[in-house]
Amino acid sequence: MLRGSLEGDDLDRYVEQAVMTTTLDRAVAWAQGNSIYPLTFGLACCAIEMMSIVAARLDIARFGFEAFRASPRQADLIILSGRVSMKMAPVIRRIYDQMLEPKFAISMGACCSSMGVFNNYALVPSDKFMPIDVHVPGCPPRPEALAHGILKLRDKVQGTDREGWRERYGAVGTEEILGA
Repeated sequence: MLRGSLEGDDLDRYVEQAVMTTTLDRAVAWAQGNSIYPLTFGLACCAIEMMSIVAARLDIARFGFEAFRASPRQADLIILSGRVSMKMAPVIRRIYDQMLEPKFAISMGACCSSMGVFNNYALVPSDKFMPIDVHVPGCPPRPEALAHGILKLRDKVQGTDREGWRERYGAVGTEEILGA
């Protein structure tokens, strides 16, 4: 397009197609959602699955999550990957408290979310001692499941939560109601 060759309605139509406008809050949310830095922190067998999300097969770098940080002061996401003992819970909470705001947490694996197959007195679920944003189920969950959890967290940060399956398939009102 040459300078000044469009006028009137043609210029308005071109500007509507070529220029994107947004609010400052949405731009900041987009930037935060695409630049989350996870903490290098693994507890058990789920940590191996967490490590594999940065490999070439999944390449989580395309979503802006590739730079795992070694210091809680440089990270804004902690991925609890594995079982949490009662002795480890205060340490994890201290690390979480040292992270800068806004901070997020993903609970990865059945052991971390509900104590899984190791359901005994020595373990504690992660949401009992710190706020969890996303739970990733599985024992251990596949790397694809963790990538899905990270994308769910990004949607939550950006404020663009996708609709659930009930809304998507028109199944609202099909919930099972348990009697007293």
